Amino acid sequence: MENGKLKAVVVGLGFGGAFVPIWRDHPNVSEVGICDVNRDLMDRVAKEHGIACCYSSLDEVLADESVDAVHLVTAIPDHADQTVRVLDAGKHCACTVPMATSMEGIRAIRDAVQRSGKTYMMMETTLYTYQYFYVKKLIESGELGRIQFLRGSHYQDMENWPSYWMGLPPFWYGTHAIAPLVALSGSRIEAVSCLGSGSMRPELVKQYGNPFPVETAHFRFANGLAAESTRSLFETARTYQEGLFVYGSKMSFEWGFADGDAPYITRLLQADGTGSAPRGLPTPVQQIDLPNEYADLPEPLQRYTVGGDYDPTNPQLSLKKGAGGGHHGSHPHLVHEFVRSIVEQRKPWIDWELAANITGAGILAHKSALRGGEWLKAD
Repeated sequence: MENGKLKAVVVGLGFGGAFVPIWRDHPNVSEVGICDVNRDLMDRVAKEHGIACCYSSLDEVLADESVDAVHLVTAIPDHADQTVRVLDAGKHCACTVPMATSMEGIRAIRDAVQRSGKTYMMMETTLYTYQYFYVKKLIESGELGRIQFLRGSHYQDMENWPSYWMGLPPFWYGTHAIAPLVALSGSRIEAVSCLGSGSMRPELVKQYGNPFPVETAHFRFANGLAAESTRSLFETARTYQEGLFVYGSKMSFEWGFADGDAPYITRLLQADGTGSAPRGLPTPVQQIDLPNEYADLPEPLQRYTVGGDYDPTNPQLSLKKGAGGGHHGSHPHLVHEFVRSIVEQRKPWIDWELAANITGAGILAHKSALRGGEWLKAD
């Protein structure tokens, strides 16, 4: 790293291509390279975003001593091994979710971080969405009151996706349905119980030995809170949703039915103390538009919180609309946090410890489902 600027490489351009212009435009990045086994895809991304530095393999990236950081956007089964390789090569590593698919993989990453002294960050989108920021402010301001219960969901059909997805245990890829619960609870998950449900055709069961298209877990937090989460991947007729539901003593937040729907806010009216009110208290409900929390981003990255809805002729107005950015505006926040943690020589927010609790809870959830809902303690 020279003059506070990094050279970074995005590895895996199927989804990772959305991050390339964000890396390119970050003021603390001197150069961004790209890597993919699909040469046609890499050439197309390079041309679209003006990228001159291309690599044909991860080995080639790791051999380049000028590379400071690697952003892995690769297949789920490869995350743990590739992350360890990046760290052991002396490079900082950001990796898409999940951190790993086994507790052994999590421990291997922990050891590699400690051994290398390099930065690791799990790029969990749900911790930088419009929805997450809004609920976080409700909690911090006291408007929500005491958190009474949390719920997460992630419904997605993976039919006809790459072969490694086929029959994947739902909670091995459960971070989107778990991460906001951990972050907003102010605590860590200490125990998990999960039930699997339904059935799938035999070819989906074969690869991972997973019989369940749907899994629902309960989580116990160290501070006494509880939460539940549901995850589906196959043969379940439900529209896409990465849902967050937070129930407070004064106000509650509930995700809309479909992923892009406006959320619902419910307020509990306070008793007047006269005894004349009917039993129970009325609970007014309204759907709301969410603000876009872009102010903490460098100006060149703010446009990426709204995607195609950004209007360069009227940037402030289009940014305030807060619609259309990748994963609800989260992508530039993720890149910025990772980059600044390296420049400032500090741990990123989603470091290996937070990533391990989120990912490990999902791994234990599937293990519990195979054991009929047995409570398992998180390490």
